[in-house]
Amino acid sequence: MILIEIQILRAVAALMVVWHHARHEAGLLALHGAGPALDPGTLLPWWGGVDLFFVISGFVIVHASGQLFGAPGGRARFLAHRIARVVPLYWLVSLLYLALALARPDLLGDAAALVREPGTILAGFLFWPAARPDGIVQPLYGLGWTLNYEAFFYGLFALGLGFGRRGAVAWLTIALVMLVAVGALVPGLPVPVRFWANPIVLEFLLGAGLALAHRAGFRPGVSLRLGLAVPGVLGLLLAARLLVGDGAADGFLRPLLVGVPAALLVAAALGPERNAAQAAALSAPMRGLVLLGDASYALYLVHPFALRLGREALLRLGLAPALHPWGSLAFMVVGSVAAALLVHRGIERPLTRWARARLDPGAAQNRVRAAPAPVPPGRRAD
Repeated sequence: MILIEIQILRAVAALMVVWHHARHEAGLLALHGAGPALDPGTLLPWWGGVDLFFVISGFVIVHASGQLFGAPGGRARFLAHRIARVVPLYWLVSLLYLALALARPDLLGDAAALVREPGTILAGFLFWPAARPDGIVQPLYGLGWTLNYEAFFYGLFALGLGFGRRGAVAWLTIALVMLVAVGALVPGLPVPVRFWANPIVLEFLLGAGLALAHRAGFRPGVSLRLGLAVPGVLGLLLAARLLVGDGAADGFLRPLLVGVPAALLVAAALGPERNAAQAAALSAPMRGLVLLGDASYALYLVHPFALRLGREALLRLGLAPALHPWGSLAFMVVGSVAAALLVHRGIERPLTRWARARLDPGAAQNRVRAAPAPVPPGRRAD
């Protein structure tokens, strides 16, 4: 079974982040004299796609782990699935980024200097928050900061799996609220604790709470969906106006002004679950968005490479002035989507299957049990 609207929101979240970074690349094109500068104004906080991802993650992890709560070996199976889903592709793109930093440091700017910090590089591969020489807590492959939060959330959730669904969410709530409170009240905390104590982690709780509501029967009708989605969009519009400038989205303002609207959008997406046949009967545009939702992790991880490649292609071919900034943006975004779909089908899915088969302690017996009626391909509980 699949929640179509949640998959579509995954696609939207990834596209928001891609658009945010594509605007930066278009601005660099303008600096090279390849067309007029892009209007700095922004309609939405496109970087808020990360916040939408965090709310969705909190929902999906609690929603999809129903058979693992209190089950023997549940923690091991959960962690095996998460490692298989997240680690292989992230390690692959991180290794590619490291190779670029060694071979062409001129392409990466200040980030290339991290090749002289092996401890920071190793911490990034282990999802351990570590400060760069400039004080920023970010791994070599910068996008990995979000995965450091995800990995921490997975670890906390695994500890609570033995409590049952409601008990696990209660444990998450107590642990994260106390951690954020400590971060706000106690100065001089170690870097990892200070990182994990960022109020942005509360967005996982918003999603977890929605999972409990969905489990209890919350299925909003069309009117209520609109009543949730409209203030959600308006909230993001407001956030784009209020959270302007470096540091404006720090602290509690980000989960309040971006996380809460994101949670309203996720709540609006909690319609009925559909089976594979119903999903296949959707219109072509809807199926495309669902597919992009499946590929959202690949899109998130590979789009910086695709954007940089697209920018260089526009510069070398001299096409940027003719396309104007918006045309360049569209070109780079479409290229990123195409690259993500190829990576998802040709690399991510095979890697995930390979890793899960080797890490899941229940995989062998599950293959025997499931042999007469295999799960339809592409319908993953993640």
